[in-house]
Amino acid sequence: MFAAIHADGDAEKLLKLAQEFSPWVERTTVDTVALDADGLERIYGLPQEIAAALARRAAGDGLKAGVAIAANLDAAVHAARGFAGVSVIPHGDEAKFLGSLPLALLGPTPEMRETLERWGIRRFRDLAALPELGLAERLGPEGLRLHQLARGAGDRPLVPVDEPLHFVEETELEYPVELLEPLAFVLARLLQSLCARLTSRGLAIAGLRLRLQLENKGEHSRALRFPVPMLDASVFLKLLHLDLSAHPPPAPVMRVYLEAETAKPRAAQSGLFIPLAPEPEKLELTLARLKSLVGDENVGSPALLDTHRPGAFQMLERPRPLAPSPNRPLAPSASLRAMRPPRPARVQMASGQPVHVQAERVRGHVVSSAGPWRTSGDWWTIDPWARDEWDVALSDGALYRIYCEQGRWFVEGSYD
Repeated sequence: MFAAIHADGDAEKLLKLAQEFSPWVERTTVDTVALDADGLERIYGLPQEIAAALARRAAGDGLKAGVAIAANLDAAVHAARGFAGVSVIPHGDEAKFLGSLPLALLGPTPEMRETLERWGIRRFRDLAALPELGLAERLGPEGLRLHQLARGAGDRPLVPVDEPLHFVEETELEYPVELLEPLAFVLARLLQSLCARLTSRGLAIAGLRLRLQLENKGEHSRALRFPVPMLDASVFLKLLHLDLSAHPPPAPVMRVYLEAETAKPRAAQSGLFIPLAPEPEKLELTLARLKSLVGDENVGSPALLDTHRPGAFQMLERPRPLAPSPNRPLAPSASLRAMRPPRPARVQMASGQPVHVQAERVRGHVVSSAGPWRTSGDWWTIDPWARDEWDVALSDGALYRIYCEQGRWFVEGSYD
């Protein structure tokens, strides 16, 4: 089963419309496209309902289209070009249905058309009524081909458009948009169209690039990367809205470009004994909301910096893969439970050793101590550091790590 759409206007818009319904689309002429409609009945129902869905989608894009469905590709194309509105041609009735169409729709050569007009052949039905053998003797193979098309009996395969997988949606606004709410309405429509095109090709979105042309002739660009390929227009809309709320365009928006970076959809099955993890879409939304509250630089995965500065780390958007560690026998060791931030303390010293420590929820005489361990670094930068560290056992029975930096004392943590 094939469907054809004929409309005057934007040829690229017509092609994109057809690609939302099927990955196999032929650009038959500048104003006509054909698509393989097999399988669409599982989504839309009967052929009449498929044709109606195509017509509604074309009307939504502002196209006055003729839509036809037939078992024969060329019959569907000729019906879409020759009849207004929606046409559904029953299998076996192609010749009867197409009979009233003008012969010019078959695209004969000027010489062939002149010959047929001299014979009084002006409609499909006139050519279909001629005897096939006599037509072959007088007009040759080209006459037989036109005779076959006039009867709606063509059997050529669909020749799909061979284009690079480049998924971009764009729209020009009638008036400048200053607020995020109306801009979100425009983005919702673009995302729905983008997701529909990707669904028909079995693809998902690994990243989005948004480019806004502004009223002051400038541009505002944003890019989103996702940890796993996703295909949920509502999630994408919320992520873009949160990102634009944190990074709004500096001027009213006149034109919107939205491009998708595609990937194969994820295929994962959880084990029976593996704890359930949050869905990637919900987790990404949660992280986006946190970024809008505390800033992009304060949300992510902590990673150690290549420095000896104690506690130095940075926030990464994605965690780094863990390097394999050598197999070493486990040895009993104490673990330091760090206090973040370190608690300011008052430390009494005697003979170069701490004898009493007092801080929030930490207080006692020093029973035994080890230290100091003196470390320093980054002296060649504007942010050098130097500290003396002690491990102390207090009279309350706990073990602590304390340190002195720039004349101030802190409790860094306790040992388990």
